[in-house]
Parts: sequence; structure tokens; C-alpha cells
Amino acid sequence: MEGPILDKRSPAVLLDHGSGGRASRRLVEELLLPHLKNDLLDRMDDAAVLQAGGARLAFTTDSYVVDPIFFPGGDIGMLAVHGTINDLAMAGARPVALSAGLILEEGLPLADLERIVASMAKAAANAGVPIATGDTKVVARGAADKIFINTAGIGLVPDGVDVSGHHGRAGDCVILSGPIAEHGVAILSTRAGLSFASSCRSDSAPLAGLVADMLAACPSIHSLRDPTRGGLAATLNELASQSHVRIDIDETAIPVSEAAASACEILGIDPLHLANEGVLVALVPEPGAVAVVDTMRAHPYGRQARIIGRVLEGEPIVVMKTVIGGKRIVSVPSGQPLPRIC
Repeated sequence: MEGPILDKRSPAVLLDHGSGGRASRRLVEELLLPHLKNDLLDRMDDAAVLQAGGARLAFTTDSYVVDPIFFPGGDIGMLAVHGTINDLAMAGARPVALSAGLILEEGLPLADLERIVASMAKAAANAGVPIATGDTKVVARGAADKIFINTAGIGLVPDGVDVSGHHGRAGDCVILSGPIAEHGVAILSTRAGLSFASSCRSDSAPLAGLVADMLAACPSIHSLRDPTRGGLAATLNELASQSHVRIDIDETAIPVSEAAASACEILGIDPLHLANEGVLVALVPEPGAVAVVDTMRAHPYGRQARIIGRVLEGEPIVVMKTVIGGKRIVSVPSGQPLPRIC
């Protein structure tokens, strides 16, 4: 059995604590939540949903420290906008506005800063979600790594929509919107100069439009989650834990590109553990699942959507049927094989 997060062997924060895996969850549950505990935060969804003036608002915040700041398919600015929009969308919300806080290291080239801000502006404009407020701070050389971005977002949750990681039910279908591991491999290949993985590009994309179409097809979708840090493995385990259900998935149904699969095999990394930035997972009542998949496939960000598994009654674990017909438990990674992925 694992010991407490605070002990003499680990008296300081480690990179693993930011991985989105087991170490991250224990840091939050054992150190942060005891001090910050409240009914809204305790739900541990991607965004909090609160009542304000008769409206249901979704509210979220995130920080981006990805290394490198430019990578195939995107950059830290685009990632910050898309990631915050997606966190609102995972609550079933229509994003309304974002904030952006820039923490700049002394010495960051102004050309790089302008390129990042222009990318943020383009991503926000394309998604139809304005960056309505912001802040800029500069720290001494060596006190940060080029640029960090903090974002927050608000959105409106439509009447009749009630999406949460706690709402998964036995009988639900597990739907995945597209190929996994693309973002993780793109970051890894750039950081390490791996030419064999150079065809992989980050899948960073705003998913609010896709979610709106899905909810129009099936307003009773139970759960939505984007598998970022910790990858699909961590996300499915979180959903199983929150909903107190077992999730069974089929390895042959999970799309992974040939380039991403080859890179993961060579490096000994499970693609289920790598971050994604333009993919979502949905737990959908079985009667509406086919309509949701058909709707997703008509959208640019859901063309490879498919049912990859089922929700069952039982212990909150994730079990995968492998390509050779066996079964294995899909565990949560303790740490991240590639830190600072987003």
C-alpha cells in the first residue's frame, strides 16, 4: 500500500505530481483538497457548474507550461485557448469568454511572444470565444522557462444538460472521438529530435462545437472528458472511480495512427498513457449511442469516432480486451513518461 503523499522520503514537489496520473491525484486529494474542500470543488470535474442569476454557469481554469513552446501542429498559445474551451465543453457548456495570464521570463524573444499571442487570437477567433480579460507578469531570467500561460473560462450550460464524471451508469457505451497519443508523440519527437515520429502532429482542437452537436443528438449524455495529462488510461480510471462503475474497453477498437503506434513501441510507452489535446471520451446511454457516433462522424473533429467499450456494474476499474483476446487491467500511470506535456 502506498504511503501518504507527505513523508520523509518525498518532502518536496516532484515532476510526477504534475503528470495527471496517480501522483497528481494523491497530491490533490491528500494535500490540496483538505484545505480547499467545498461542494463545488469536491466534484472534481473539468469545470465547476454553478447557479448565478438564474443561469447555469460553467467555470474552469488551467495553466500551460508545455516544453517546447512550439511543436508540430501548434504552440503553447493555441493549446491554452483550446484546452480551456474544451474543459468548459466537457461540462456540456457553450463557452462564452476566456481570460489569459502571461508569465514571461526575461529574455524571451519578442518575436516569439508575438507569434504566441497571434496564435491565441486566431484560435479564439476561430472558436468564436473572445479573450475578454488578462494580465502580464515578467520574472527574472531563470525564474521561469520562456513563457507560462494561465487561463480561465466561463460558459453557459443549456437547460436539461447535466454532464459529470459522476453520472456514468451500467449499460452506457464508451465513445472515443478519434486517434489517441498524437499530441504526446508530437511533443516527444520535437523535444528529443526523433525523426521517425516526425509525421505526428498535435491534435489540439476546440471541441465545443462537436459537443454541442453530440448533445443535440442525445441530450442525456452522462459524462464527457478530454484525456489530456495521463492519457486515456487516467481518464477512464477517473470516470470509473467517480461513477463507481467498471469500464471494459476493446483494444482493437481504439484508433492509434501507425506513426504514433510505432513511436510508442520503439520507446516502450503505452499510447493509453500519452496526452491528447483534441480528443474526447463520452459515456452515453446505449439507446442514444449510435446516433451520437453518427453525429460525431459528420463533424471535422469526430470523423473517426467509435464505440470502444461498455460500462458495467462492479469494482471501479478499467479492463481491456487485448488484440490477442486476453484481458488486462488498465492502470493509472504513477507519473508521466513525458513531463510538461501541456
